[in-house]
Amino acid sequence: MIILLFSLFFILLFLRIPIGISLAVSSSIVLVMSGFNLSMLPQKMFTAMESFPLMAIPGFVLAGVILARGGLTKYLINALKAWIGHLPGGLAIVTVLTCMIFAAISGSSPATAAAVGAIMIPAMIENGYDKRYAMGIVAASGTLGMLIPPSIVLIMFGIIAEISIGKLFIAGVIPGIFLTGVLLTSAIFYARKNNYKSDTKASWEERKKHTAKAIWGILLPIIIMGSIYTGIATPTESSIIAVVYGIIVSAFVYKELHFKDARTIIVESINVTSMIFLIIGGASLLGLFLTNEQVPLMVGNWLESINLNKWAFFALTGVLFLVLGVFLESVSIILITLPILLPMVYYFGIDPFHFAIVMTINLEIGMITPPVGLNLFVVSGITKEKLGEVVRGVIPFILLLVLALVVIIVFPSISLWLTEYMK
Repeated sequence: MIILLFSLFFILLFLRIPIGISLAVSSSIVLVMSGFNLSMLPQKMFTAMESFPLMAIPGFVLAGVILARGGLTKYLINALKAWIGHLPGGLAIVTVLTCMIFAAISGSSPATAAAVGAIMIPAMIENGYDKRYAMGIVAASGTLGMLIPPSIVLIMFGIIAEISIGKLFIAGVIPGIFLTGVLLTSAIFYARKNNYKSDTKASWEERKKHTAKAIWGILLPIIIMGSIYTGIATPTESSIIAVVYGIIVSAFVYKELHFKDARTIIVESINVTSMIFLIIGGASLLGLFLTNEQVPLMVGNWLESINLNKWAFFALTGVLFLVLGVFLESVSIILITLPILLPMVYYFGIDPFHFAIVMTINLEIGMITPPVGLNLFVVSGITKEKLGEVVRGVIPFILLLVLALVVIIVFPSISLWLTEYMK
């Protein structure tokens, strides 16, 4: 039955059926064959989606779309260029830092890559940067949206593992800064090696002007994190605060958001949110089947029988996420694998917050792994380049992220240090 389930699932995927529907249909077939009443399956799907913490997802998605269309990206880039655009590799540095800050606002890797790439890739090419390199650094930096809070992936992890989403957010801060530092170091090194030219140094007046415009957007991550960690709001409530703040800043401060944009923003947000919730509903049926067949227990017994240690467990799960990343996107992978892996995480004595960060970085790498890494398609769409050219540009960054992942696995304190200060 397990073989039949996954055979049906991958056949539907190869037929280009959406992931959520593929999960629901394949799981429903094997559940009915196992004796489940068909009428209880829709109830199971709706129960899985009926969760207060899940309401944070549409909130943060909507806030990210509002600010992306409200001019924040442009003002953020202008401010960073004014301060550091004249340094060696300045435009590459601006790209990475903009992705880091925008990631902390949107919580979405594809949204980050799209918003920043549309402006920075043409700018880097115009300043003499190799096009492959420009595409690669945008695709790789865009993955920071998955780790730096607020993160949709970490929200999903917290709901499934039943651990604090606030603590997961704070656990992602230092690893997010660490990955940003790795990308920044590589950008500076590459720019000096290839003697890339930089922008003209901005005057102090220009810096003040551009910073005053960008500061409203930069404040949003501080407001989100501050409201959560001071206990003023839950992550779900903070997502609504982000939406209201985004509307005020975009419409009344930047004055680039108009009533005519409302339909486009709502449609875009609904498309992303409904895709995520459809996957959650489909994955709930898969979870029901796996639990009924005692698959987590079987896998745990198998791991115990081969005397696996935690380092080998990290290596095996890394390979698993890499393989699944070729076929699936991050939310699907979490929903399918985490219920099986979580008991093993506790068995090996791995802190779940540390594993959440390790898993998220693995999924980040999957976002830029061919052939179906989502950020690759985003960058390819922006530049109108063949996917193969984007892949060639991103390969060095995949290696960098893998090295950074190894460091975070070996030193759990990078993920856990800040969580020790939260109750």
